[in-house]
Amino acid sequence: MWSRLYWLAVGGPLAAGLLVMGADPGPLADARNGLFDLYQRAAPRAYDPDLPVRVVDVDEASLARIGQWPWPRATVARLVDKLNASGAGAIAFDMVFSEPDRLDPAAVVGLLPEDVRAPVQTALAGRESNDEILARSLGESPSVLGAVLTGTRTGATYPAKWGIAAAGDDPLAFAPRFAGAVAPLPGLAAAAKGIGALNWLPDRDQVVRRVPLLLALDGKLVPGLGAEALRVAQGATTYVVRASNASGDEGFGTQSGITAVKIGALDVPTDAQGEVRVRFTPTDPRRFLSAAAVLDGTVPREELEGRIVLVGTSAAGLMDTRATPIDAAVAGVEIQAQLIEHMVTGANLVRPDWARGAEMVLTAVLGLLLALVLPRVSALAAGVAGLGVVAALAAGAWFAFTRLDLLLDPMGPGWAVLGVYLMGVLALYRDEQKQKKWVRSVFGRFVSPQVVEKLAENPERLVLGGETREITILFCDLRDFTSLSETMDAQALTRFMNAYLTPMTQVVLAHGGTIDKYIGDAIMAFWNAPMDDPAHARNAALCALAMSARLDALNVEWRRQAEAAGRPFSPVRCGIGLATGPCCVGNLGSDQRLEYSCLGDDVNLASRIEGATKSMRVDILVSEATRAAVADLPFLEADLLMLKGKSRASQLYLLAGDAAFAGSDAFDTLARRHAALMSAYGAGHFSLARAAAEALASEGPDRLSRFYTLYAERCQDASTTPTPAGSIS
Repeated sequence: MWSRLYWLAVGGPLAAGLLVMGADPGPLADARNGLFDLYQRAAPRAYDPDLPVRVVDVDEASLARIGQWPWPRATVARLVDKLNASGAGAIAFDMVFSEPDRLDPAAVVGLLPEDVRAPVQTALAGRESNDEILARSLGESPSVLGAVLTGTRTGATYPAKWGIAAAGDDPLAFAPRFAGAVAPLPGLAAAAKGIGALNWLPDRDQVVRRVPLLLALDGKLVPGLGAEALRVAQGATTYVVRASNASGDEGFGTQSGITAVKIGALDVPTDAQGEVRVRFTPTDPRRFLSAAAVLDGTVPREELEGRIVLVGTSAAGLMDTRATPIDAAVAGVEIQAQLIEHMVTGANLVRPDWARGAEMVLTAVLGLLLALVLPRVSALAAGVAGLGVVAALAAGAWFAFTRLDLLLDPMGPGWAVLGVYLMGVLALYRDEQKQKKWVRSVFGRFVSPQVVEKLAENPERLVLGGETREITILFCDLRDFTSLSETMDAQALTRFMNAYLTPMTQVVLAHGGTIDKYIGDAIMAFWNAPMDDPAHARNAALCALAMSARLDALNVEWRRQAEAAGRPFSPVRCGIGLATGPCCVGNLGSDQRLEYSCLGDDVNLASRIEGATKSMRVDILVSEATRAAVADLPFLEADLLMLKGKSRASQLYLLAGDAAFAGSDAFDTLARRHAALMSAYGAGHFSLARAAAEALASEGPDRLSRFYTLYAERCQDASTTPTPAGSIS
């Protein structure tokens, strides 16, 4: 299974992502809001000029014609009368008339010099104040005044013009709380049909995305301006607030918050705090009517009749501008207008209360799946799959926004998946490098550098726990090593062994063999593990020929050195045995020390065959299975021997040369003469066999002369004392 480091690497970003998503810190909320703003900018709500909402704008043109703001309340009253006469369904002011009109004539009189003040006061005696004029106009029209809720008590009167009916949990527990209010003058408040709070609750970046329908003021619910304008326009008297655990709600006893507010005939979904996330349109001049034009009577009646009219200002000097997800600066009154349009059209834009939990579950599932898949595929394939997952998350979130009116955040799962991928790839890369280093350190002693690199790049080819596969085993041992070592001191013997084993090892590695071990002067190697080698028997046989030839070259060099030093020299000989068969190959040993090695009956057979080379007076002998596996090399029958430790005799073969020799006329002649020798010997014609053996010893290949001399001696002995064939062991 994969390393602990890998699971720590992939589990770290996954756990961190889930913790951050659960805590939902401010920066994460800001990033999520930024993404949702992009959605709105990419697919904004289209403005429909037929919607029953208009803004009467105290714009720059109105200020230039009527005068600076604030206007006298009598002028405001005249504006109300004009709108009422045009059949406006509701007239809502996005402003607060909390102080007496300072432009009222009675107030202005106080600013006059004393010598003219009395006559003017006499002339104004009994005249209505501007606030009284406005109160009368408000009382005769479907009017809604604005108020501002505050965090401190003010003692202002805030009369309720509405009723509240609640279903489910108490909505006061969820609505934004305020302690006081800046309210309209009592006379104006009493005359108006409704009072709505102007409060907006921006996010940390001061962008208005949500507008509250209901707020909590000193233990009671009060509506926002948009909600109150919509109620008055419909002639409704009561808000019906549905919260968690209401009839039909599946809160199952949990308090999740306000779910919807019914205003007249409209059922408006909200978030848990009673706020509406507005689906905005780009600001549109068709939504606005100049206040000066209304006062002049130049606005067509159809622009006002039956519509909810919001009175506010877009004049830059009055500083009533806000940022929305779509526009950097819009008039505050336009936000109220867009809220009403949103509710009237039935638009919906909700981040459901289950969204965060669903996103966290999705993050955990995707992260775990990626962690399980990553080690099984390439980094490129995993990267493509990861990008596909991120793209699918983005596409799913976009689909939810455009088709289902849901705001789902793909960033949390996306970043977690990316983190799992990056950390997982790094951990796997580290494990891979560690494994390659281990392969190089372990197998660098046994196989050629080329094979080591192949194993390092494809470690899956290694079955280190052990596997059974057909291999060819080679044993090579020096002849008379004990006598040789007695002529050398320790240092000289060490130099000799290094001079012998190094080139022999190079020959084995050059032929694709795996060095199993050194046993004193003996070398054990095998083929077809750890890398596949379909021609393992042939490669092992060629290696045996090359080792014999290399030893001949070493003898020439050692003879030269001995003659130069004036000391005697005896040629060094070796015996090589080969066997082919199924063996167990893998990491063998104890918990303290493991070696890549092989076990099996054919390993023992190869060792016994190597031992038989001494008595058979040859340098190379192979088993019957090895000879059968190689078709193009020149093999000759050696003998049927009962080897030590074996229950039945083994047919052994000589390796007479390489493939070139196998195709030569010389080998054809040698094979015929050798077959005649073996036939005569097997038939008991020892005189004939002896003559054939002596002829081959003198005329055949030098490397086989000692073998044929042995047969000549055996024939000589057999002619006087019969000796069964195959008795040598």
